[in-house]
Amino acid sequence: MWNLPNILTLSRIPLMFLIVGLMYLDWTGGATLAFWLFIAAAISDWLDGSIARRRGIVSNFGKFMDALTDKILVIGLMVAFVEQGTLPVPFVLVTLCREFMVSGMRMVAAAKGVVVPADSGGKTKTVSQMIAIGCLLAAPMLQDDIASWVDWPVHDLAEWVHTAGLVGFIIGTFLAVWSGYRYLRRNWALFTE
Repeated sequence: MWNLPNILTLSRIPLMFLIVGLMYLDWTGGATLAFWLFIAAAISDWLDGSIARRRGIVSNFGKFMDALTDKILVIGLMVAFVEQGTLPVPFVLVTLCREFMVSGMRMVAAAKGVVVPADSGGKTKTVSQMIAIGCLLAAPMLQDDIASWVDWPVHDLAEWVHTAGLVGFIIGTFLAVWSGYRYLRRNWALFTE
């Protein structure tokens, strides 16, 4: 269980708390550190699976925890963005419902000895959410930190990056609903046995 891919997977949980904490601190550099910690978390999401496949140590624990820690990271950051007034509540609620539904389905499957890994739709949803969150974290980095360190007008760029993050999040919400529907359709027999 304690191998490098699983450690990378589990590292996303404390990273989420660090990133959210930095989002609330009012000091120059905090937004930049939050952004780069998030980038490290996003890279670990790709790296853990790549290392596990290359070393031949793919496990059911790793598959399950990879999907779960992605959800913890994304949901934790979405809640912080809602509290700050950055994200619209209805889209976050739809995403939360989807995540609980898919996680519940995975638990039912696990109780029957079946591991349901992320499919291409779920992975696309996660990538779009990660890009959106990256943009939403980059906007305050530009506005608060970069603007104070360099003598460039970055306000318009920060606004554009923030808008790109919102659009990406809305796209991610639609992808979440679509991939959730696909998960249910594909695994409905687990509930009807």
